[in-house]
Amino acid sequence: MQTIVGWHIEVEFEEVDKKTRAAALLRLPDGTELRAHGHATRHPSDPDQQRVGEELAAARVLNALARGLMEKAGAELAAVKA
Repeated sequence: MQTIVGWHIEVEFEEVDKKTRAAALLRLPDGTELRAHGHATRHPSDPDQQRVGEELAAARVLNALARGLMEKAGAELAAVKA
């Protein structure tokens, strides 16, 4: 299989106390940049595991990017049909 195009997603994390925030940036070949944010908050009874907060925040930020891509694709299809 031949690769036609590649996408790069940057995800950065910020951790303060029991909160983990994730910010993501996706640059598409057409020049579009999609940005999204996600977060996770550790429950007081949960053990202090930084990795788990990052994974939850990352899952949420990637989900937000997916929704943004769906909206972009839908708008592009609607524009072609109009």
